[in-house]
Amino acid sequence: MMIYDLAAVGAAGCWALGSMLGATPSRHFGPFAFTRLRLSLLTALLGGYSLLSGGWHTLGAASVRPVLLSGLAGIFLGDTVMFASMNRLGPRRTGLLFATHSVFSVLLGVLFLSERLSAAAMLGSLLVFGGVLLAVAFGRREVDAHVWERNDKLASGVALGLAAAICQALGTFFAKPAMVAGVDPIAASALRMGVSCGAHYLLWGSGLALAKSRGAYTPRMLGQTALNGLVALGLGMTLIMLALQRADVATVGILSAMSPVLILPMLWWKLKRPPPPLAWIGAALSCAGTALVVLR
Repeated sequence: MMIYDLAAVGAAGCWALGSMLGATPSRHFGPFAFTRLRLSLLTALLGGYSLLSGGWHTLGAASVRPVLLSGLAGIFLGDTVMFASMNRLGPRRTGLLFATHSVFSVLLGVLFLSERLSAAAMLGSLLVFGGVLLAVAFGRREVDAHVWERNDKLASGVALGLAAAICQALGTFFAKPAMVAGVDPIAASALRMGVSCGAHYLLWGSGLALAKSRGAYTPRMLGQTALNGLVALGLGMTLIMLALQRADVATVGILSAMSPVLILPMLWWKLKRPPPPLAWIGAALSCAGTALVVLR
């Protein structure tokens, strides 16, 4: 089981790095165009790989519907509104809100999949979530505010961040039955991205103003978008599908909520300023909680 738990933690690391890589191009293109561009690349790459490897053959008729629902909820809606929130709040505060998907995942798993957490896993989940809250709430000093976090749209940013968390939890919940049935993780990711990409192109073709790109398609911005897609969508989402093959929805939700903690050293490197001591205490609590869940 440990390898599947670690896959969920790995996904959290990919999402943390992806949020750093995507902060600038998402503001440049806008959340809809940014998501559409990276989905186009990853659908082609993962879809092509699945064709060559035979992964598509693992998708039975009963598995297609939950994977499609997972893609629409977790990627088409969840990813888009998450970057809309990031454009308003920055990666650190959006990370705090997005981390609440662990709570929604636990609720969905307990209420609808009859999942139960052991005492050690329950204590670990509380430490993870509490540590995340502490790490992000005290993750920066007001005097060091970066341009990413200067905004005047706090209310809408918070609403979008919570909506993204709910969508991510639903995406994980919908995908669980298909992954338990033995669907190849890369093929599942390709199908999830494909249906999400198609939905984005329908919006773009309808002439919706929000779906249009705000900035020019420069090589630098396209390169950053591609790199974000490879890390966050290509690797991160595939690791989540792998984790769901054996780990339950609640555990995957808890462990993948480590992103706001894992982003702290990345922000330190980017901004050249260490986070405050309380942020590191929160990170240590989350790491201790992760160990309890993984070694339960």
